[in-house]
Amino acid sequence: MSIWYHPITLELCQKLDAGLHGKGSLMKTLGIEISEIGDDYLVATMPATAGHHNPIGMVHGGANVALAETVASYAANFAVDFEQFYCVGQEINANHLKASRNGTLTATAKPLHLGKRTSVWEVKITNAKGELCCISRMTAAVIERANKLPV
Repeated sequence: MSIWYHPITLELCQKLDAGLHGKGSLMKTLGIEISEIGDDYLVATMPATAGHHNPIGMVHGGANVALAETVASYAANFAVDFEQFYCVGQEINANHLKASRNGTLTATAKPLHLGKRTSVWEVKITNAKGELCCISRMTAAVIERANKLPV
């Protein structure tokens, strides 16, 4: 059974990547794309390029965190009635387990808790070889919209 409030598509995710006013977003800047939608998980990818590296030539931990928060935030928002609520990251942590230098990073977000006021998401990031390189947990606050979107 699907956890998503409304059906979602990769095309919708690509539209959201352009930002609210179509002027871009961090997702576009970092090359993050939602690549797979499952019944209870969401997958995003990000290239591991020199633009994502720290000064010693490996993917910056902050880039991993940006990837993790992106996929968890998309998932959190897809799991609520977006016309009535929206979700924002409240807390995130990450354990960097293995250095990445190139290839594609793949992040998979799965819910640990789906509540009325918060949701908690586990994100596992693997490198191009399928090795676990980062594990993250993000708590999203579920916020009621002051001005409801038209139905």
